[in-house]
Amino acid sequence: MSVVEHGPESEAADRSQIRDLLQDWVVWRDAGDWERFRTVWDPEGRMMATWTQGTADEFIAMSQAGFAKGVNILHFLGGISIDLAGERAISQTKMTISQRAQVEGVLVDVVCTGRFYDFLRKRQGRWGIVLRQPIYEKDRMDPVTPGAVPVLDHALLASFPEGYRHLAYLQSRIGYTVKRSMPGLAGPEVAALYRHGEAWLRGEPLAL
Repeated sequence: MSVVEHGPESEAADRSQIRDLLQDWVVWRDAGDWERFRTVWDPEGRMMATWTQGTADEFIAMSQAGFAKGVNILHFLGGISIDLAGERAISQTKMTISQRAQVEGVLVDVVCTGRFYDFLRKRQGRWGIVLRQPIYEKDRMDPVTPGAVPVLDHALLASFPEGYRHLAYLQSRIGYTVKRSMPGLAGPEVAALYRHGEAWLRGEPLAL
């Protein structure tokens, strides 16, 4: 029996492909497997992160440069939710971002919990990420050596949004310019992101 386009079998295959793609993103990016990492993106793919915003190719180049300088960022995934609308999809994936660096002379780990909010499109039978927008919900900073305490600039710390202020503090201290208007657990930024996601599923152009 032939598979009916957009029927149950087709939808199950699409969901499976998307889940594989989301998991491959994390493994290949953190392993520095750049050629395979390129394959998870739509030709028009873009990445929004605290420390860089641009095309997928620009994100790869920045990540490669960070690897060469010893920038240590790892990702871990949790549950995945996928909304399908033909050859478009929105996925949300629970995740943590873990980054290690020297902050005020003390080696620390920052762990940020949130979600990847992804706009996806299917072209010629293959799904790809058109836009990846993390949602930053909460974070914390821990010294790697127990008892070591970095003395933070509290004015600088407070200048960043609550959901990723420790991550932003670390990244700013190692030389990155951090975007201060990323979506968090609540607020106008995440509400606008949800509206863009709904519009994407209706077939409207991506306006972000």
